[in-house]
Amino acid sequence: MPELVSSASASWQGGLADGAGTVSLASGAGPALPVSWSSRTEAAGGRTSPEELIAAAHAACYCMALSHEVATAGGTPRTASVTARATFTVDEGGARVSGIALTVSGQADGLDEAGFAACAEAARTNCPVSKALAVPITLTLV
Repeated sequence: MPELVSSASASWQGGLADGAGTVSLASGAGPALPVSWSSRTEAAGGRTSPEELIAAAHAACYCMALSHEVATAGGTPRTASVTARATFTVDEGGARVSGIALTVSGQADGLDEAGFAACAEAARTNCPVSKALAVPITLTLV
């Protein structure tokens, strides 16, 4: 299968605390989304944050990975519901995503509870977004 590159872009006006910006998906699957520092550290106020976008990507990817793991284990995937919570922390160590918690429920035919749990753990490890959160990042200035 050939590689597929997905992209998004962002723009920002102003300083960190008083500025605001937008993030846009190159696919056009949705409108430009407003972002701000306060949506990361206070109430969202109708704006999103990088962490919310990471959580959305992780939840979607994890559902797909879980479906794959269930089928690989000989089960038949029926449903999966995932909530991903990305925690943004600012402390003496700096600003960072300090953790992601996945809450999962689902149904699969042909697997007992232990089998489903094993698939859920394998999906956590093998989900491409889980892996992406630790990859090298390149930078090009133009």
